Amino acid sequence: MKESVPGQSHARPATNPVDEILPAGQMILYGLQHVLVMYAGAVAVPLVVGTAVNLPVEHIILLISTDLFVCGCATIVQALGLGKWIGCRLPLVQGCTFAALVPMVLIGKEYGLGGISGAVIIAGLVALVCAPWVCKVVHLFPKVVMGSIVTLIGLSIMPVAGGWIGGGSSDMHGFGSWMALIMAALTLFIILNIYTFASGMIKNVAVLIGLIIGTALWGFFNPLDFHQVSETPWLNYPRLMRFATPEFHLLPILLLSLVMIVVMVETLSSMMATGDIAGKKANPTMLRNGLTACGLATSIGGFFNLFPYSAFAQNVGLIGLTGVRSRFVVAVSGGILILMGVFAKMAALVVMIPKPVLGGAGVVMFGMVAVSGIRTLGQVNYRNNNNGMVVALTIGLGLMPVLVPGLFNQLPKMMQLFLHSGITVGTVTAIVANLALNGVVHPAKAPAPEAPAPDPQPSSTAARRVAVRTMRMWLLLRKLQESEKKAG
Repeated sequence: MKESVPGQSHARPATNPVDEILPAGQMILYGLQHVLVMYAGAVAVPLVVGTAVNLPVEHIILLISTDLFVCGCATIVQALGLGKWIGCRLPLVQGCTFAALVPMVLIGKEYGLGGISGAVIIAGLVALVCAPWVCKVVHLFPKVVMGSIVTLIGLSIMPVAGGWIGGGSSDMHGFGSWMALIMAALTLFIILNIYTFASGMIKNVAVLIGLIIGTALWGFFNPLDFHQVSETPWLNYPRLMRFATPEFHLLPILLLSLVMIVVMVETLSSMMATGDIAGKKANPTMLRNGLTACGLATSIGGFFNLFPYSAFAQNVGLIGLTGVRSRFVVAVSGGILILMGVFAKMAALVVMIPKPVLGGAGVVMFGMVAVSGIRTLGQVNYRNNNNGMVVALTIGLGLMPVLVPGLFNQLPKMMQLFLHSGITVGTVTAIVANLALNGVVHPAKAPAPEAPAPDPQPSSTAARRVAVRTMRMWLLLRKLQESEKKAG
């Protein structure tokens, strides 16, 4: 998509692209594109956590619907700002972070949804309190630390996709059936083909299209049950503590508060990247206000039995790809998310998607989280320093609870909850290992924190080029054959 022409905008020519107000039709179209890019990832966290804590299907539907509503509100506040202290006023889309997924599942199994909600509320308050000084100690989270943690997050949540591929849970009857495996592989195949051969907006929503086509194909062999959709009311108005009353337990609070520090640094990175792309560099005040908005959204979300919020990185990449940098476009996408949250039947359709189909898409969604971290690690210098050891320790120790689930079963229950989360173990390891092996770089000597813009999606891929060449050769041969027939 082309960048908007200043003459077509209602804003003055000198207006920064971030503050540009486009025509209403364009803003709706571009805003919808942002929603489509983040939608599959936005509903994944409430879907996984709701299933893990054994919520009834009708409650999971309402949880997803409420989450979309809060996502929309948080996005509008972040993009437009609220007073002098809340919102970075950059085109950032807010959504539930994958970083807290595994810790929340562990907390939910031990303390239920109420335990998660209480921990989320306090973690949000921690973010509010820490926002001013996290901006000042960002040098404690260099690329080697953040890259290792984000890579670990992607690898740690991959077993969730594996469970979906098999049909839900390894304890269920018929787990890993031929039908489930074939449908997961087919969904993945569809997504890869769309991503490879499509372009523009279609390429960006490859996961969403793959989910729709995969569900339709599943319906040919196993009739889909629309009963839950018909039973779901058209409208859903979010209510406080609808599913559980928040409970406050020390270990879950410590666990999520630690994860929230990681989420804050991740959001800092997204804000700096967005500022670079949009041509409006994020200053310390903007960074503080952005973190404040994340903390406020997280605490308020906890009262609705929801989860920690952060900036969605895929939407940062979309800004670089399209060149549309207006924060008002992102505010419109927030309004669309609110409407989607109010209409609960849309959430019911998401819950109806067969688990193997979700698993095929989950491989891509969760894998791209790991890719994000690997890209950051690719920018790290490994010569004449101990960065390689920091990465090795973070990935190695962080994956232990994932690869060997019973490793800490002999330890006290309180320690188990902390150690069973590979993300938490890896986060502590990364920070401590970097400080111990590389030392602390004084802020005055530290280079200015960089957050390079995500690489734009390639306009062409090797597979696409080969397919185009093959098609051209085939057409050329056909023309030659027709010419020979006419000549004969």
